[in-house]
Amino acid sequence: MTLHVLSSAQVDPIGSDARGPVIVAFLVFIGLSLLWVFNVVTQEDHPERLYIADRSLSPVFNGFAMAGEQISAVTLLAIPGAITLFGYDGFGYAVDILITLGVTMLMSQKVRNSGRYTLGDLFSLRASGTAPRIAAAIVTLTIAIPLLLIQLRAAGISTALVIGMSTDEAQVVCTVLMGCLVACFAAVADLRGTSLLHVVKVPITLVTLAVLTLLALGKFAWDPGSLLSAAVNNSVAPDAYLSPGLWPYTEGLGPLNSFGDHMVLILGTAVAPHLLLRVSASRNGRSARRSVSIAVGLVGVFALLLITTGFAAAAVVGSKVIGAVDGNGQSSPILLASGVLGDGSTGRVALITAMACVVFLAVLSTTTSVAFAAAVSFAHDVFGRSKHSRTDTGEVLVLRLAVVVLCVVGLSLSAATHRYPVDFLVTFSMSVAASCVFPPLVYSFFWRSFNHKGLLWSVYGGLLLCTVLMFFSPSVSGTEYALWPEASFDWFPFQTPGLIAVPAAFFLGWLGSIISPDDAEPEFPAIEYRLLTGKEVEQGR
Repeated sequence: MTLHVLSSAQVDPIGSDARGPVIVAFLVFIGLSLLWVFNVVTQEDHPERLYIADRSLSPVFNGFAMAGEQISAVTLLAIPGAITLFGYDGFGYAVDILITLGVTMLMSQKVRNSGRYTLGDLFSLRASGTAPRIAAAIVTLTIAIPLLLIQLRAAGISTALVIGMSTDEAQVVCTVLMGCLVACFAAVADLRGTSLLHVVKVPITLVTLAVLTLLALGKFAWDPGSLLSAAVNNSVAPDAYLSPGLWPYTEGLGPLNSFGDHMVLILGTAVAPHLLLRVSASRNGRSARRSVSIAVGLVGVFALLLITTGFAAAAVVGSKVIGAVDGNGQSSPILLASGVLGDGSTGRVALITAMACVVFLAVLSTTTSVAFAAAVSFAHDVFGRSKHSRTDTGEVLVLRLAVVVLCVVGLSLSAATHRYPVDFLVTFSMSVAASCVFPPLVYSFFWRSFNHKGLLWSVYGGLLLCTVLMFFSPSVSGTEYALWPEASFDWFPFQTPGLIAVPAAFFLGWLGSIISPDDAEPEFPAIEYRLLTGKEVEQGR
């Protein structure tokens, strides 16, 4: 899904009467949040306890945390915005986040039973040596950095909107300030600390969105049909609002492009490194599946509330008004919070503040999870496997430094590219995950003949195709919404490189394996037994 930044026009949806109290309450919430998270952070120097909480998370606790992983700034702001402006075409993306966990559920028990928790560990299940771990670290960083960039920029946009200074300069300043706060927490985080943050975020988010929806519904005499009719009437295209085809970024690209967009979003999110790390923190394979089941229920409620919030914003505020503020509707939840209650009321200040706090929590928790998983990959798969002597304390120090470096890189890129439409990087990141992680995992878990060469061909082939096809796609040149709209080298006809890269990665994994069949691991029956039971084969069996 392609997203675009807010316009550079000065926008103040809060109003001068409420701006002061909102800012004060928001800053107090940020201060209390940081005090709390620093208080729950452990000083543990054992890597595995930091990385996966010693595999001790209960199904309910981890289920809430998994649901929290799906409540990112991108889903929280972009999906209601897409529904507000484009109706039916935005609706499909809300359903995708629910299907994502269905795919995760199919993989979760095997991931946990394998006893591995990073991509390097999982790749080395069927291919020994350092090359698979290095490939995994490269893929993890390629997935993580674009997500960090987009999440931090969303934080800056939302904060600037809350304080009534939505110019480009104010958005950059807010991005830097919010990014520094996130980096401070991420530098001392562990999996249990980020899990607590997700667990707190889930009920706060659901309650806030539910209140927004109910207040909007109350303005239409509690009649959902009247609210939907108002949303249609206030949309930019009433005749096409509830039909496919209004999404402007794929105009002329055909239904195959839309299919690819949804496919990479579902597959890529389901096997994202930070989600695999969380699955591995479960007590056992059965506990992992139960955690995902709980997350499915919570995310189902979240998806429903995202849909109702999007339609409510169109009905109460109007798609044309929101589109004038923000070309892709990312401001719609905050604008809805500003519009459902009358000016000057205490409830309005509280609601706007609550929505701003939810966005802050989404950015803080998701960015920390992504950066932490990428740093774990580097510390465990690269530094931890180096020939130089190492200690647990040294590995933890490398982890902390890697997290800080990743946050600084993401923040720098976010500020540097703030004026450019680079939100297609979300699609690129998910395409890399879908192409370079999903096929190798499927082969590793289910195909006896998969081997070292097949894995490397699949991973690097998928990564190369994603990079080349994205560069030559309409997202980079040749269209009004491209990074360089004046240029024209968009010979690849789709926005989603994963449409070609995913099947190609499967093919390359198969081809590399059959070319060198002698490289296949002979212990696959033992691996298969472990994936099914979570236990090693007993000696002498």
